[in-house]
Amino acid sequence: MVFSSLLFLFRFLPAVLILYYVSPVKFRNIILFLFSLFFYAWGEPKYVFLMLCSITIDYIIGKKIEKSNMENQKGQARGWMMASVIYNLSVLGFFKYADFLIGSVNGILGTSMPLPGIPLPIGISFFTFQTMSYTIDVYRGVTQAQKSWLNYGTYVSMFPQLIAGPIVQYKTIASQLRERKESTEDFVSGIHRFMIGAGKKVLLANNIGVLWDTVSSMPAGSLPVATAWLGAAAYTFQIYFDFSGYSDMAIGLGRMFGFHFLENFNYPYVSKSITEFWRRWHISLGSWFREYVYIPLGGNRMGVLKQIRNIAIVWMLTGIWHGASWNFVLWGVYYGILLILEKFVFGKYLKKLPAAAQVVYAIFFVMIGWMIFAFDRMGAGMIYIGSMFGAGGGFADSTTIYLLYNYAVLLAVLILGVTELPGKIAGYVIQKTGEASWINTVIRCAFYGGIFLLSVAYLVDASYNPFLYFRF
Repeated sequence: MVFSSLLFLFRFLPAVLILYYVSPVKFRNIILFLFSLFFYAWGEPKYVFLMLCSITIDYIIGKKIEKSNMENQKGQARGWMMASVIYNLSVLGFFKYADFLIGSVNGILGTSMPLPGIPLPIGISFFTFQTMSYTIDVYRGVTQAQKSWLNYGTYVSMFPQLIAGPIVQYKTIASQLRERKESTEDFVSGIHRFMIGAGKKVLLANNIGVLWDTVSSMPAGSLPVATAWLGAAAYTFQIYFDFSGYSDMAIGLGRMFGFHFLENFNYPYVSKSITEFWRRWHISLGSWFREYVYIPLGGNRMGVLKQIRNIAIVWMLTGIWHGASWNFVLWGVYYGILLILEKFVFGKYLKKLPAAAQVVYAIFFVMIGWMIFAFDRMGAGMIYIGSMFGAGGGFADSTTIYLLYNYAVLLAVLILGVTELPGKIAGYVIQKTGEASWINTVIRCAFYGGIFLLSVAYLVDASYNPFLYFRF
């Protein structure tokens, strides 16, 4: 089940909201937990047991760690923490990387070991990182162990952020699990945020995704330069509006239930460097790797060579986290090299360029990166990138003109949408009309209602409605 479906919008969400708010406060986590399990089971019922197993194991380990810490048995606490990390990484490795590792061994050694062919549990990369961060933080003394199995289960399985994030660290919502105050203001704000996300996903990402599918299905070796760049731009927009739209919907849903999740995107395509881009893109993942990998390795405190090593490790792991394929490994290496070069070689020169030139530089390398990311077969990705630089032959053809003509308006909207300008315009309108004025209320109702109606109208007949990050 996905957020951008009629089933979710008109059946699942109304049912859970009604039961949640008519129930006494002490039963609300139970309602949220049971509906979250149902939400997950809708696509893969058998993997609910895997999630329940992970919840139970890390809940018990969290209590063991806290008990050992209280008794000043640091070695024992560390052993329990490592047991949690090993268990979670083993589960993630088995389900996500078994086929990849065996296939790679077969390719290198010429063996023919059979591939397990186990379907990937949806969202496993996200909820395993959440459970690991919990036990690590309990070990560090950053947060207390959760006393209620139900509350901990609600944290792990909460359907707004279960499938594709953002990665919610336990310490950021620990108090909200015990006691939170739902309010009309939060609920309305959540609806508005959800509608913005739905519009991004359904009206923008889906429509520009059709252009990417059209271009990527053409023979890459003979693509004109302009067509190849047009396709790259389409994918660049699609993945942003798809994933940030999902994050907006998740944050909005959380608000409806009284939870405040941290932001996951901050206008990444206006960044002036690759370093800045990764501070603005998938913020929850970057924060996780920084806090639980980069800093424990020593961060930037142990000299230049070890800092380069730490950046390389983090970005190798970031690439692998995204998928069991060599293109993701290459993608991680690509960004690791760029970030190292920015930090130690040309970053100081980059800052001297005009702001527009810095943005062009960043988006250029981001688009190249997305083409590495988009193709599971590295050979196909390299051929496509070659076409972007003239290997396909020619600059443009009649197909290029046709595609530009058909998508010009949408592309203009997308360019505007990745900037802060729409938010500034909205702020100006609110300032001029007054926050509480009837004019402002009418404008807001028309705006959010229009997005909702257009999104529903699209979904009624939609045959193209993917979520790109579901496979991670």
